Amino acid sequence: MAFGDGILLMNRIVYAGMCADLIHHGHLNIIKNAKKYGEVIVGLLTDSAIASYKRLPALSYEERKIVVENIVGVGRVVPQKTLDYIPNLEKYKPDFVVHGDDWKEGVQKQVRQGVIDKLKEWGGMVIDVPYTKGVSSTKLHNHLKEIGTTPDVRRKMLKRLIESKPIVKVLEAHSGLTGLIVEKTEVGNDEFDAMWLSSLTHSASKGKPDNQYVDITTVSQTLSEIFDVTTKPMIVDLDNGGMVEHFKFTVRTLERMGVSAVIIEDKIGFKRNSLFEDTSNQTQDKQSVFANKILEGKRSLITKEFMIIARIESFILGKGVVDAIDRAYSYIDSGADGIMIHSKSEDVDEIVSFCEHYKKFKKKVPLVAVPSTYNRVTEQELIDVGVDIVIYANHLLRSSYPAMINTAKSILENKRSYNATKNCLPIKEVLELIPND
Repeated sequence: MAFGDGILLMNRIVYAGMCADLIHHGHLNIIKNAKKYGEVIVGLLTDSAIASYKRLPALSYEERKIVVENIVGVGRVVPQKTLDYIPNLEKYKPDFVVHGDDWKEGVQKQVRQGVIDKLKEWGGMVIDVPYTKGVSSTKLHNHLKEIGTTPDVRRKMLKRLIESKPIVKVLEAHSGLTGLIVEKTEVGNDEFDAMWLSSLTHSASKGKPDNQYVDITTVSQTLSEIFDVTTKPMIVDLDNGGMVEHFKFTVRTLERMGVSAVIIEDKIGFKRNSLFEDTSNQTQDKQSVFANKILEGKRSLITKEFMIIARIESFILGKGVVDAIDRAYSYIDSGADGIMIHSKSEDVDEIVSFCEHYKKFKKKVPLVAVPSTYNRVTEQELIDVGVDIVIYANHLLRSSYPAMINTAKSILENKRSYNATKNCLPIKEVLELIPND
């Protein structure tokens, strides 16, 4: 089909929306075809737009923009902030929208129809280019995950996720196997964004009490096991961080390994679990002392990406929201990169109260919630009150224990393993879960 002479075509605007996470010949084919019809504007999906329906892109928007701008045939690159084309179509009024013909079917069919309807308002039209089969950014991304990642790339990822997603979903991992579960578990396009090494689950997995018995050397060994088979970012529970001198050494060690963040709590003395043990003899650290620990920890770091998150225990110790808010101000002023507000209540009222006060802060950092006891709250409800990160802190260990106990009892009761088979993952699936190389 011909559309006038060359001069006329040069005055026409052609729009092509794409992720362009990992450039392949499919992208080049789209641009080559688009160029036939006029000046090509690439609507490059932002990190948040991509993360709204699948994983965070391997390259940031700015990195992808530089690549696309240097492809022959591209006139301009503009941000497309949503999956919906309409805002950009209304802004740039293109004569044509070029897309692979794969969007004629499936979930994108409705998007395509919306584009057609909008273009009709000024006489524009959709041009469907035959889809380049056998290649996709998602497939390439999965291949890269199999190869692995580097400490530097992993460490930077958490901040990128916070900037791109309405809430970052974190699940505990205490071994290479549980790390693989966090890495690979998907429901539709939904997946966990990061991992959490909890002092409770890590200690329990070693058969040790949660009282700081497990030292940093053991923590480092476990992290190495997890990092060998995963690519997602890691947040580490460091209890109260220990002495300032030790804390500075610890964060430098974890930073070097590729950990993205640590969380330290503002309690002192012998370690006791905040949720279920008697707190009458537990002591909250002096605000100024804990703030100084944060400050010294930040000063010891080499990179800008590593985060120190302050966990506030005011609700746990019955000191109320005023104390919690006052501490949050102090810790942020001392350089805390995030605030975790903790509660052992079974309802979410304390957390909501804190969040409502927190919204009024002029200087904010990411807000973390750990709904272990107030577990009826949904992620959307947490988003609505301003939570940026949700940590499911101990659920893999807690769910694995009763399953293993039931299997052990079944073997003893039945004097054979056949009856326990229904509780067990087929060996074939175990082998498929574990990487071959």
